[in-house]
Amino acid sequence: QVQLAESGGGLAQPGGSLRLSCTASGIISLFSFYKLGWYRQAPGKERELVAGASRTGDIMFADSVKGRFTISRDNAKKTGYLQMNSLKPEDTAVYYCNFNRGTTAYWGQGTQVTVSS
Repeated sequence: QVQLAESGGGLAQPGGSLRLSCTASGIISLFSFYKLGWYRQAPGKERELVAGASRTGDIMFADSVKGRFTISRDNAKKTGYLQMNSLKPEDTAVYYCNFNRGTTAYWGQGTQVTVSS
């Protein structure tokens, strides 16, 4: 059974940085073919896509995080990353990672990110 374990969330001050990690355990065939996505959900709001990376290397970011967040992956470690810099209070949310390919999708359990002074 495939599971995604997230880590790296926590409390950061405005302007600070955090790095989220998402590691897959279990057997995933052709892991590099899976697209990586990072989502977040703030209280009272819908879950939104923050950043995504396709198997071909195409990367997208939500306008709200462009220039501040970067997304990367290490296929050998079956791990995806979200580097978050210049954090703002409005970045406060639960962050979820997602690996998907076709109709198959795996989700992390979510990690809380709180940006506050």
